[in-house]
Amino acid sequence: MSDAMRVKHEIGDEFLASYAGGNMAEAFELVIACHLSLWAPSRARYATMEAIGGAVLERESEEMSAGSLEATLARIAGGAPVAPEAPRLPDCAVLPAPLRDYVGGGLDAVKWRPVGMGVRQAVLPMAKGATARLLSIPGGCEMPDHGHRGLEMTLVLQGAYLDGDERFGRGDVEVADESLDHKPVAAPGEDCICLAATDAPLRFNAFLPRLFQPFLGI
Repeated sequence: MSDAMRVKHEIGDEFLASYAGGNMAEAFELVIACHLSLWAPSRARYATMEAIGGAVLERESEEMSAGSLEATLARIAGGAPVAPEAPRLPDCAVLPAPLRDYVGGGLDAVKWRPVGMGVRQAVLPMAKGATARLLSIPGGCEMPDHGHRGLEMTLVLQGAYLDGDERFGRGDVEVADESLDHKPVAAPGEDCICLAATDAPLRFNAFLPRLFQPFLGI
């Protein structure tokens, strides 16, 4: 996907730092890896953090020499790689490479399960600590009003959704926690496909979503 798309909601530096340090659950790491694969400015910020962290580790008990930070940033500008590339599955216009590794291919390999109102989901195999799922939501469909018992990261892969006055399109990440109650609505047009990671069940405000929640695993 070309970086000509304009991402308005980038992942925060605090999460990039945790990702660089290997301190996040696998599900959240997958969301961040996919966001980085789609958006070059976030990759540049991540590369900067990795390079600075590496420089600090190299000088565990020594003061950094004058100009060392500038030299590190210069190496990044010169094209220091973020990470070695693994063998890639065939390209997919929607699913980024890190996600294709989990799905085993493109959209045609996703094992969708209907959950009502035309919405489909596919729960991905994850280590304990958090869950990750793909969601496909018809254009114009409203999600149930809900809050959060923990952290949720949602990355848009196709289409868009509206959350209050904010619009989230391909590459955008929305981070929600216990302070947020909301009712996202898929934008009209093509299905909105998202990758969502959560470390606790959602808190639905209406009776019916709460009734079916155990069967959906959300």
